[in-house]
Amino acid sequence: MKKLFGTDGIRGRANSYPITPELALLVGKATAKVLGGASGHQRVVLGKDTRISGYMLENAITSGLLSMGMDVLAVGPMPTPAVAHLTKSMGAVCGIMITASHNPACDNGIKIFAEDGFKLPDAVELEIEKEILGGKLAEDGVPGEAIGKAFRIEDARGRYIEFAKGSIRNLSLRGLKLVLDCANGAAYSIAPPIFRELGAEVIETAVKPNGLNINDGCGALHPENMGELVRKYGADAGIALDGDADRVIFCDANGNEVNGDRIIGMLALSFQREKKLASDTVVVTSMSNLGLSRAMKQAGIRVEVTDVGDRYVIERMRAGGFNVGGEQSGHIIFMDYATTGDGIISALHVLKLMKESGKPLAELAGFMTVFPQKLHSFAVARKTPLEELSLLPAEIEACRAALGESGRTIVRYSGTENKIRILVEAEQSSDVQHWIERLSAAAKQELN
Repeated sequence: MKKLFGTDGIRGRANSYPITPELALLVGKATAKVLGGASGHQRVVLGKDTRISGYMLENAITSGLLSMGMDVLAVGPMPTPAVAHLTKSMGAVCGIMITASHNPACDNGIKIFAEDGFKLPDAVELEIEKEILGGKLAEDGVPGEAIGKAFRIEDARGRYIEFAKGSIRNLSLRGLKLVLDCANGAAYSIAPPIFRELGAEVIETAVKPNGLNINDGCGALHPENMGELVRKYGADAGIALDGDADRVIFCDANGNEVNGDRIIGMLALSFQREKKLASDTVVVTSMSNLGLSRAMKQAGIRVEVTDVGDRYVIERMRAGGFNVGGEQSGHIIFMDYATTGDGIISALHVLKLMKESGKPLAELAGFMTVFPQKLHSFAVARKTPLEELSLLPAEIEACRAALGESGRTIVRYSGTENKIRILVEAEQSSDVQHWIERLSAAAKQELN
């Protein structure tokens, strides 16, 4: 089992193990050793979001890479999907993104992409981890004359802007008024010009990062803010990105939230009509609402379900040759355009659908009837394997027996935080509340 890498890279409290400059330097060295091979001066794209700890980690990772003879192409604050794209388009051997995504500013993390722009397979992450923990990396390095160089890529922002607009062939968005919440994160200087250059009127918010305010009461985790602004300014839609812009949540003209399930479904239906939906299949995680599966089935679209985590969605999509998938949380993957979740490209395709259909977002998102659902997450003192507990598994089985095929429950630990997540879904809200309370009480009793 991996000790450092979780479902989305290495993540934790900044300046506390494992997110320390000392370990970040070893990440740079280990990545160079595993992915750079024996040949020197291969290139690595290095990006970050707007957390104050990004400066510390960027310099440490850069030092580790340079000491092993790698050249570093630093792109500064940049969305995670932009780093994935630039890695491939600039012929780099890998890409590294310094971010903790939707987590608060006190956290940070390190994601690594392979040369094809996809996240590293588990086996490669494990190999890098073994190098980091092996205790011998400190002695590794190239001779002085072979040390790598670091370059600041000044046009990286423009490269991604043009790539993103190209995903909808620079379709005019003239006539649309949008509220855009950038979460004081990586897309703060990139997302607004993309939508403006395509002709939309943009009311921007959370575009003044100070290193400490990323995701702070704003962005995809706080869609109520864009909802208020949409109603205030009479906008057609609201778009909220998270800290590294790999996820997006919408709201319609009435300020009502439009989550990842609805985005996946409406675009899958559009792709199906255009005969662009590969194998008439979408890929989602077990957290997606049963209402989405029911609506897709009625439309003749097959739904494949994976474990929670966009990496598992992507793995299934690549294995099956599918091109639309994602998570309820707003990670949407369009394999025809991107190798990872891309909040900006997802938003552009929703706006394209609005323009070409002439329909408001509320109408497009109304294709499904949502089952009442509640997700309760809370910190736990320890992540004891569920099968080693007694009370909680018994309650889970009781819940599943009671709900039958008209509902479900999913209990799992977070892959990036010391939390447990309990989801209950049923046809009746009263059943959802009843079982959320019982399962949460059992979890707290055994884990805290």
